[in-house]
Amino acid sequence: MSVLFIDTDCELPIARVKEAGIKNIIKMPYTICGEQRYDDLGETYNAKEFFDKVRAGNMPITSGLNAEEYKEYFEPYFEKGEDILYVSFSEKMSSTFTYMDIAVKELSEKYPKAKFTRFDTKGISLGAGIACYYAGKMHSEGKSNAEIIEFLTTFIKRIHLYISPADLFHLKRGGRLTGAQAMLGTLLQVKPIIKLMDGKLVSTEKVNGRNKAIAKLADYAINDVRDTDKYPIIILDADCKEDAEKLRAKVAAVHPDADIWMIDVGPVIGTHCGPDTIAIVFIGDIKE
Repeated sequence: MSVLFIDTDCELPIARVKEAGIKNIIKMPYTICGEQRYDDLGETYNAKEFFDKVRAGNMPITSGLNAEEYKEYFEPYFEKGEDILYVSFSEKMSSTFTYMDIAVKELSEKYPKAKFTRFDTKGISLGAGIACYYAGKMHSEGKSNAEIIEFLTTFIKRIHLYISPADLFHLKRGGRLTGAQAMLGTLLQVKPIIKLMDGKLVSTEKVNGRNKAIAKLADYAINDVRDTDKYPIIILDADCKEDAEKLRAKVAAVHPDADIWMIDVGPVIGTHCGPDTIAIVFIGDIKE
């Protein structure tokens, strides 16, 4: 037997999780207004409520899980001697995997018949979530862990994620954006375009104004998307529905048959990107 795990930093909505047949979800914590909560992929989360609190000056924080918490997730399956495959977000974005490694080492010594494998998607949000979705479908179809990993190894190289936050404050505050300060400075009305590259978020260019940022995100998808008959185009927004709809309309005008998913940015990722962030994820050619 094998068991599949994902985590909530993939931001795959709970309806899609169920659609893919995924049953084991590692919930990542966040704290806002002094209360610690766990991301549940939208079961109880209200995006507008969360981002309104942030706009009002309530700064959320995130944290990783400790080794004991990881043990609680994994030990029942180690005890059964099952093969565990965990499809995770990028290890370059969190120190939480240090504690996961401690937990797995202890469990492996206690239950040597079990096998644990973590596959790093080198992504975050739906840049990881789209990989989790297809891993879940393959697992539900009875594919082996080796077959799933073989597919994911190529597939993650085709995942393109572009983000345009309203500003850089939250990304700077959380240390999630490499080189942004030097590259972009504090120019007013300049909107950064950020790309997921090899497990990190990197500033690629800047444009003047929100409408140009939306147009740039649309251009990436319009020009670079592939296989829209197989894979969705995903638009995420941090409580900026009008802008998300503008982006959807631009993409749909050129790719009318594409399956476009409209998804809320969740609380953990939202802590680091801030309100009014907009992003697009699609499957293209293998990235250089």
